[in-house]
Amino acid sequence: MSPRRSIAVAVSGGRDSMALLHCTARVAEPLGVGVVALHVHHGLVADADGWADQVERSCARWSVAFAMQRLAGKPAKGESVEAWARLGRYRALAAMARAAGVGLVLLAHHRRDQAETFLLQALRGAGPAGLAAMPSQVERDGIVWARPWLNHAQEAIAAYARRHRLRFVDDPSNTDPRYARSHLRAEVMPALRQAFPGAEALLAASAARSAEAQAVLTEVAQADLAALRDGAALRLLPWRALSEPRRRNALRAWLREQLGRGAQQTLVERLMAELPGAGPAQWPCEGGVLRRYRGRLMAAVDSPGRAAAVVQRQHEPDGPRGALHSVAVKQGGIALDLLRDAQWRARCGGERFQRAPGTPPRSLKKQFQAAGVPAWQRDAPLLFSADGRLLFVPGLGIDARALAAAGEAQCALSWQRQR
Repeated sequence: MSPRRSIAVAVSGGRDSMALLHCTARVAEPLGVGVVALHVHHGLVADADGWADQVERSCARWSVAFAMQRLAGKPAKGESVEAWARLGRYRALAAMARAAGVGLVLLAHHRRDQAETFLLQALRGAGPAGLAAMPSQVERDGIVWARPWLNHAQEAIAAYARRHRLRFVDDPSNTDPRYARSHLRAEVMPALRQAFPGAEALLAASAARSAEAQAVLTEVAQADLAALRDGAALRLLPWRALSEPRRRNALRAWLREQLGRGAQQTLVERLMAELPGAGPAQWPCEGGVLRRYRGRLMAAVDSPGRAAAVVQRQHEPDGPRGALHSVAVKQGGIALDLLRDAQWRARCGGERFQRAPGTPPRSLKKQFQAAGVPAWQRDAPLLFSADGRLLFVPGLGIDARALAAAGEAQCALSWQRQR
């Protein structure tokens, strides 16, 4: 017998999420689909324990599985409580969904939530990506997040809760004017709805059109980047040939790829103004640095998701680290015997490297210059054999004098720098 299919519902204990949980349980039961309620205990209010108990009791009455996770820690000094809670909440929901073997999580956001999000993003000066607000469905890291009520009015959900006499909690933060959304919800939206009765539907429609516009911009950016990429770098000469809006669009998309998130507008504007210049240059960014070198824009940023064995140099422990990758080859590699007891050493001067058989060994400085290795990437450790022979230089490769003979067991080496 195949395992029972299940879906999850994110449940805070408030009216909207309790209504969604109740409705989902009613629809899923005759279909033989299991339902799991995912509750995140933020630990921000005194009644949080009571909320969790109430959700769990409702789950028991409706034959729904219940899972809860408490958020650890608290917001850092100066950090937005809303942002901290939102980030922690989605991480906790994803962890609980994976633990339950569920790939679909339902969220109870509705049309009023969408209208509020659109306005908040507009007040932050967001472009189409931000104005698109919340997607009705999106997949992240193997989990599908869906908002089945995104186009439904809050009044309809409230009517459903009254009809079924659902019990729910009232979160005091929803009316706390210290939070931007709460202030908008309590003060701005009522006046807006009174002045413009169709405001919510129109704002939600604008969010949908913004999502369509962003989808087109993404397609254009990917088409442009296909001709601009040089590995992970951005080629600046063809980039400058684009129209200004397409340059800006491609730059934002490239920065998102490199940084793992959208770049700040101030960084985009600075790069737009300064990138067309000549010569080496660098710009700090969150998590690393961007560098212009030989007509390329390159990013050196932290990448916690890299999976590689890290090789740390024996000297200068605070120096750069990197991952050494090896793959078995039949020719052009280094003999495995030479790697036995090999050691990493810091560059001390006087080392000479042979790039190819039959060419003279030259100083590392000249070899780096000939290979176009930027100055900031020349401080990685060097690999020496047990008897002191130079074997491998990050950025240059295997010293030709260390190449294995035909028939010898050998491997190719490559170095991936880590910050």
